Amino acid sequence: MALTNPSLWFPAIFMLRFLKTRAISFCLALLILSMVNHLMTQNTHADNLERLQQDLPKQINGWTVEPPDRIFDPKTIFSYINGGAEVYRAYNMRTCLSRRYTASNRPVIMLDIFDMGSPRDAFGVFTHDTDGSVIDIGQNARLRPGWLSFWKSRYFISIYAEEETEAAEKTVKELAGRVAAAISQEGAPPKILMRLPSEGLQNKNIRYLHHFMVLNYHYYLADENILNISVETDVVLAAYHLENQRARLLLISYANAPNAMQSRTRFLKHYLPDADSTGAALLENGKWAAVKQIDHLLAIVLEADSRKLAERLLKRIEP
Repeated sequence: MALTNPSLWFPAIFMLRFLKTRAISFCLALLILSMVNHLMTQNTHADNLERLQQDLPKQINGWTVEPPDRIFDPKTIFSYINGGAEVYRAYNMRTCLSRRYTASNRPVIMLDIFDMGSPRDAFGVFTHDTDGSVIDIGQNARLRPGWLSFWKSRYFISIYAEEETEAAEKTVKELAGRVAAAISQEGAPPKILMRLPSEGLQNKNIRYLHHFMVLNYHYYLADENILNISVETDVVLAAYHLENQRARLLLISYANAPNAMQSRTRFLKHYLPDADSTGAALLENGKWAAVKQIDHLLAIVLEADSRKLAERLLKRIEP
């Protein structure tokens, strides 16, 4: 109904202006809240790493901290790690704390704590190198001559002794335990690991990633990113050993089924052009490869010793 009485216009106009002002104020409040939340998130990461730094031992078994600790970000990490910095950047590294322990007539021990921003990326960078003996420190620790690494929560920890001695190894283990104890929470592995068939799975050879160059490091596919791997995708590469036959299984979780279908098409065109109607093909080296799309998940068997094994692995992936 039209407002025919001029005396009613002013309250109506006032109400409209009031509502418009309230809407603008509400939007500004949301913007400010978002900015504050972003800053608080950044500060939380910094504060937690700072707290962890304060909880680290200054002396251990005769080794003493040689100050100052060094802090690296995704740009300055290149000045510290020659040739390996891209791996940490591929897993979205936030900050690295580096501490040096020295003792008279003993090898230097280096402690590096990488804040990866999330448990999935901490787990991922840990899986980049899983050689060594499994030991019960943190989450999935590995011990090699002179080097111990593990992950816990969103942190990846690397402890390195410049010379391998019995005393250094003992101290490296004890230091790792102290660092793990200072990190109060554990982290959950990426959910995509639950899609891997359990039979024949070689747990020490699981690689988690979301960068195609990291995949090429472990298994070369192509110079181009033919599978559209990005920070939006979860990727796991696993090794299998069943009845004296071997294969590798690659699982890629996309945001939706159309993205998975597009990647399947590109994979068949660039890597498996001779695949039959089922998506399987015999490779030049006598191995078998096969691809299958399950909704938003793309499953690829690489270099299976037989077609039967390739089909068996694909069949056992949970829908």
